[in-house]
Amino acid sequence: MDVLTLALIGAKGLYLLFAWLLSAAIGAWNERAQGLRERVGLAFGLLLTVVGLLFVLLLPGRPGSLWKTEGPLPRRKRR
Repeated sequence: MDVLTLALIGAKGLYLLFAWLLSAAIGAWNERAQGLRERVGLAFGLLLTVVGLLFVLLLPGRPGSLWKTEGPLPRRKRR
């Protein structure tokens, strides 16, 4: 095998690892904002990667949660 081929496979693997970890972190954050347990979003993000993240985004938030009161992306508080 060529060294360049191995290097390209390693770079793709690193990008897939980043996508996998980001989908798990965003899924957990999204579930916490929706007023649900973080474990659900983390599990969907880890097991189903990007598809699981899309599934978590489609789940409805609980009444009175941060997701329902401030929207999907809450505003930052000013000092």
